[in-house]
Amino acid sequence: MINRLSQETMEELNLNYNTPENNYDDANIITLTGVEHIRLRPGMYIGRLGDGSHAEDGIYVLLKEIIDNSIDEFKMQAGKRIEVEVKDNLCVTVRDYGRGIPQGKMIEAVSILNTGGKYDSKAFQKSIGLNGVGTKAVNALSNHFEVRSYRDGVVRKAVFEKGKLVDDQTEDTTEENGTYIFFQPDDSLFLNYKFQDEFVSNMLRNYTYLNTGLEIYYNGSRIVSRNGLKDLLKDTMDATPLYDIVHLKGDDIEIAFTHTNQQYGEEYHSFVNGQHTIQGGTHQSAFKEHIARTIKEFYGKNYEYSDIRSGIIAAIAINVQEPQFESQTKIKLGSLTMEPNGGISVNKFVGDFIKTEVDNFLHKNLDVAEIIEEKIKDNERDRKAIAGVTKLARERAKKANLHNRKLRDCKIHLNDVKGNLKEDSSIFITEGDSASGSITKSRDVMTQAVFSLRGKPLNSYGLTKKVVYENEEFNLLQAALNIEDGIDGLRYNKVIVATDADVDGMHIRLLMITFFLQFFPELVRTGHVYILQTPLFRVRNRKKRIKKAVLEKYMEEHPDNKSDFITMYCYSDEERQKAIEMLGPDPEITRFKGLGEISPDEFKNFIGPDMRLESVTLRKTDQVKELLEYYMGKNTMQRQNFIINNLVIEEDKPEEEEESLSSPSTEGESGISETE
Repeated sequence: MINRLSQETMEELNLNYNTPENNYDDANIITLTGVEHIRLRPGMYIGRLGDGSHAEDGIYVLLKEIIDNSIDEFKMQAGKRIEVEVKDNLCVTVRDYGRGIPQGKMIEAVSILNTGGKYDSKAFQKSIGLNGVGTKAVNALSNHFEVRSYRDGVVRKAVFEKGKLVDDQTEDTTEENGTYIFFQPDDSLFLNYKFQDEFVSNMLRNYTYLNTGLEIYYNGSRIVSRNGLKDLLKDTMDATPLYDIVHLKGDDIEIAFTHTNQQYGEEYHSFVNGQHTIQGGTHQSAFKEHIARTIKEFYGKNYEYSDIRSGIIAAIAINVQEPQFESQTKIKLGSLTMEPNGGISVNKFVGDFIKTEVDNFLHKNLDVAEIIEEKIKDNERDRKAIAGVTKLARERAKKANLHNRKLRDCKIHLNDVKGNLKEDSSIFITEGDSASGSITKSRDVMTQAVFSLRGKPLNSYGLTKKVVYENEEFNLLQAALNIEDGIDGLRYNKVIVATDADVDGMHIRLLMITFFLQFFPELVRTGHVYILQTPLFRVRNRKKRIKKAVLEKYMEEHPDNKSDFITMYCYSDEERQKAIEMLGPDPEITRFKGLGEISPDEFKNFIGPDMRLESVTLRKTDQVKELLEYYMGKNTMQRQNFIINNLVIEEDKPEEEEESLSSPSTEGESGISETE
């Protein structure tokens, strides 16, 4: 996909990188406009492209860039209502009621890089859209982009196609002041994309948590928050809090936190100037440090920080002048100070607030302080109960890490200090040596690691964290991921469970997801856990046997295919049927029963740029506790009765009818029928 996109874009921009070396002259030196550069290198501006199936896909970054500008208007007390409409899951309209883009510079503001009204930090003191890139990237990466600025009875309208201006008009209007943006992402870049309602609504809800009083209308439905981060924790927690959520606000800072009994580890939501910093940053690190220190000093006892924070669910939002992020996608804060030219550090700013406000709160609310201390003592008892096992397990893991036969590591990791490919780092958790062998031989050794399970892992439901240290496989996996003390040091951005698509494979998936949900739920909540989708069928036929029209169309789209065969990989029965129709008559059909049956040469197609991943998500409405208790608990007879009562038995068809329904004399096809 990456090569095809680059080739299409180069043709569009009249670029040719394949000229012979001896023709290298002045004609080879080119200067791209801002729009051309965005289209040629979209990843530099919005991260991944994707198709909308993941929350971090590019189409959501485009939407966020537009809404960020409307939020900035709200922060400047200009417009309390934003209307967002997503039509047919393909195109978006955003209308705010702020001041409107200054009309004389409207075209430049949405089409020329490094043009904006936020550089001097006077018009927008605490903004996240400071680099003059966001709206231009949306414009450049859209098939159709329309902007309107309503100011004092006059509207200026402009229409762009792939970043190029095609219409510009100014006329009188009776509409309220503000800005209107319409965009439809370029489907030649975002292949088969669709906006997912869940991701859009979550994004908009986060905006309202961080901007109390703001009203967002999403496809006509009103979203509003009156209690900020307190509402966020209430809406996202799937466990019962031990005490009412503590909610504290100050100038440029807001925090909320509580503890639960039904949770290992820690869970944090962090924001900067309204931007959801999924990977945390300096502000989140400061919160973790100072919340533990303040609580410890309040009790005047030598409690461990890990015991204080275990089971905590918290959120922090701060406003920073000209914040510095670690990438254009703004998911991790890098700013060390609250202002660009020095001043108080982020760590001290957060620390001073927590020290004063949390300490005051605990002195005024001794009942809450008592509950927190009981929780700390419980955590301490649990930790000491497994201290001996933990020490031995760490020593064992340390020795194993020197030569861990279960881990085939990669060279680039998420927790590296520097590197452009950190977010591409991933680890495949596979079953058995056969599957791990195929992946190991076909992987990208720079960014893809492989961890091999020995058959089915232990069912960890209902067990204590002691099992993570007693079970060698779990302990080595924990060490490989580097998540014993939380996910701040996570070594891989994607933890991918790769199993066979049969009953045993599904069971192993469930066992691994149970393990993560039981002991490391923050790994799931932050979107790091995925299921690898591998093809169920391979359908192929010789080119000479395929219909001429189909062959010609295919070769136009795949001119590099020099093989005698055309091969299609199918992830569902529907895809298989379409492939049979396309590659007929009588194509060869193979049903993949396990990952080990797929050769390394073929497997590289499934873990490369076109890799299909299904994100494991965790929402409050998922009823995780009840689901795990039913499917993974000790109620064997209850599950058995459910299967018996809901078992569907297919009756054998008469031989003549079966023959008439089956496809003609294809051995692979009849094999599939028996398997299914």
